Order: sequence, then C-alpha cells, then structure tokens
Amino acid sequence: MTESWVNSAERIGADLHLELSGPGGRRAALTRALREAVRDGRLAPGTRLPPYRSLAADLGVARNTVADAYAELVAEGWLTARQGSGTRVAERAEPLRDTVRTPVEAPSRAGPVHDLRQGAPDASAFPRAAWAASYRRALQAAPNEAFGPGDPAGRRELRETLAEYLARARGVRTEPDRIVICSGFAHALRLLFGRGVQDAPGAGGVLRGPLGVEAYGLGFHRELLAAAGVRTVPLPLDEHGARVDALGRERAVLLTPAHQFPTGGPLHPERRAAVIGWARARGAVVLEDDYDGEFRYDRRPVGALQGLDPERVIHIGSVSKSLSPALRLGWMVLPRRYVEAVLAAKGEREGWASVPDQLALADFVACGSYDRHVRRMRQRYRRRRDRLLAALAAQAPHIEVAGIAAGLHAVLRLPPGTERSTVRAAVWRGVALDGLAAFRHPRSSTDAGDGLVVGYAAPAEHAYGAALEALCGVLPPG
Repeated sequence: MTESWVNSAERIGADLHLELSGPGGRRAALTRALREAVRDGRLAPGTRLPPYRSLAADLGVARNTVADAYAELVAEGWLTARQGSGTRVAERAEPLRDTVRTPVEAPSRAGPVHDLRQGAPDASAFPRAAWAASYRRALQAAPNEAFGPGDPAGRRELRETLAEYLARARGVRTEPDRIVICSGFAHALRLLFGRGVQDAPGAGGVLRGPLGVEAYGLGFHRELLAAAGVRTVPLPLDEHGARVDALGRERAVLLTPAHQFPTGGPLHPERRAAVIGWARARGAVVLEDDYDGEFRYDRRPVGALQGLDPERVIHIGSVSKSLSPALRLGWMVLPRRYVEAVLAAKGEREGWASVPDQLALADFVACGSYDRHVRRMRQRYRRRRDRLLAALAAQAPHIEVAGIAAGLHAVLRLPPGTERSTVRAAVWRGVALDGLAAFRHPRSSTDAGDGLVVGYAAPAEHAYGAALEALCGVLPPG
C-alpha cells in the first residue's frame, strides 16, 4: 500500500490523504482513491485537482497513470475537464450517505429540549469579534520566544494583567510572581493535591488532607480529591454559609465564600474572619473557589476572601463562567510558600494552557473588552433571573426561590418528598436540570431539603420563554 499527502490546490488549499491500495495496478488504485474521496465529501464539488505532473510527482507514479485515472472519472461523471480550467470535481457529485452504517433506530431524543443545568454560560454570547481582535493583536505583538516551550507559571503578560484586574475587581492582593496559570479549577486541584499531574506521576502533592469542604458542592470535585487519596470532611451549612466553627484538625478547607455553591449566599463576614483565624492558628490554608464572583446583581460584588490574608488563602478563578469553559484558562493566586512547589508539580514546560490563548486573554483584559463583556452579561443574566422569578410568581407562587443575588443559577425549594418525582417529570418533558440532593456530600449531616438547581444562563434568548414554561409545567402543585 502506498499513502501520500497531496495538495488539492485552489478550493481546499490543504493536503489530501490518498491510499493507493487494493487489487489492480496503480491506475486502478488511484481511480478508486479519488472516487472515494469525492464520494465521502473530502473532495467537494468544484474542487480543482492538481495537474497531472504535480500529482504524479507527489505519488511517485507515471503521468499517464494520473491522466488515465482522471479521464476515467470524467467519463463516469465524477470529474469535469475544461481547457483553461483544469480538472475539477463535478458539481453534481454529491457525497453518498453510508446507509449500511446508519442505525436502524435513532434515539427518540438526541438531548434535552431545554437546558436549565447549572454552571453553563450563554454560549451564543461569546464575544467573537472582540476576542478575534485581541487574538490578532496578541499574535502580532508576541515575541518569537512565545512560540517556544511555555513557562509553567504562565505568560508574564497575562500574570501582570491578572494581578491588576484581580486587585481592582475582586480585592485580591498579589503580584505576578505569585500567580500560576492553569486550565481551570479541576486542574488547580490536581496540581495542589498531586494525583494525575502530567509531569509528576505519583507525586504526593503540594497539600494533603484531610480537607474540609462544604456540605453541598460539586460531586466531581469530591471524586477528583478522592482519586488523589484526599479525605474530605463535610462542614454543616446554614443561611450564613459554611459552619467554619466545625473545623478541627483539617489541614485545609475548600470554600465558595462569595456565593456558596449551590445553595447561594455569601459567607458571613464573621465567618470569613473566623476561618482566617483558624488557618493562622492551625498553620492551615483556605482554598477559595471564586467561580462566579463577577456576577452579583443586588449589590456590589463580595470581595475575595484572599484579601484578608494573602499568605493563608489560595485564590482560584477561571473564565469558564465569564467567557467560556472552552477556553480552558484559569489561575491560582498563591501564598509565597507554595509557588515553587506548584511549579514543580506542573513541570518544566507549559503543558495545559495554550500560550496564544493566554496572550489573547491578556490583551482582552488590558484593552477593556473583558470588563465590557462582563457588564453586558451581568445585565443579561439579571434579566434572565428576573424572568424566572416572574414566571414562578405567576405560575407557581408556592415555590420559594433562593440563591438569586448572584451567579448563573437559582435554587427552587420544593415540598418535602417531591424532588425525585419532579426531576423525573422534567426528564420526560425534555428539561435538563439538577436536583439539590445530587450536590450533597454523602457523609453530610446537613439536609437542605428538597429542591431544584436551575441554571438560567445557557438557553438561547429565543428559547428561554419556552424553557420557563416547561419548567413551571413540571413543578409540584401547591
């Protein structure tokens, strides 16, 4: 078998992979390979094929072999040949559907009709034009060394920009040398606790358990920590946030102090001071998950806990809620004593966060596009939240709503014993959402009751009204 990458010139301007294999000689194999490329759509109608001489040289065959193959396909109607225009794929040569491999029965529903799951921003609102402009500027201004092996700390341009932005917008006290770029919160946990780090297999981690966690939180994070051998200790929750007075011999605690996930509400100021006092007394550290700190609607944003003691708090943030989870960009603001250990865990080269994306984000923040985008999305999400509240007031006034002062989701309190049946009814109606019980720590003594965690950011604007109608239709009666 002979394989070659052939430049198909004008229309596609990229290499085409042809496999010259099967029975017969080179001409038969080439004819078969070209016919298959047209049939499966790799050569689109109108694509100009390489001249005989060029293709023959690329494949290592005689010119006559290519000429004969082209002539045969012209005769069959797969190609056309005109003087001065060269040989092209015929306009009527449509890719054929593979009926043999198509399942006899398609699934009844490819996915939810209405996506009201928490955590997802409005993907249609990604600022494509502004991001593309920042990307172009960043690439044009980037020094040559930016395209070599990356610094595991992250690009200096981004760390300097983040230090200024986080101080201004979140009250974080830091400098660029204490910021380490990562690909998101989960990556930060892997770096801190050591299991699954790319360049440090089997490493013991920068931090060790036991780790205090809030009684309700993301199960994915608990699973990641468990896989790293970290025991998590659930802290009770009430209307003022995590009961940090329950902390004892833990070496660290993970909190969502600006907006408890998923129940909502900031950590009470007295408890913020108390957890810093505990960390100082124990020589421990607080992990601050600032997952949606920019989106606060009823008053000014709650500042970062890190500002109270930069040497006792690891502040972790990302652009997954503010821009898009597809960018895979986040950051850790570290106490000085952890910087070298985190960089050692990350490895000698940047293996996670794209350097061009880092440069683009630095420009995006520095030129003001990030602030403008966040302000615009804050207004949009607040309108979404208000529409949710209005729909519930009109159609389900007996349902209490909590956690609405910030973020991208709300908690709907349900009558006791109705959560599971309501989630099942939502599935039947094509509404994707989460029950509150799904976020409860398996060893927690806190029971927040029955409820739904409803995300209001993800649906497209034109579909949001129908999503709210479907949601109200599955809620239990009063």
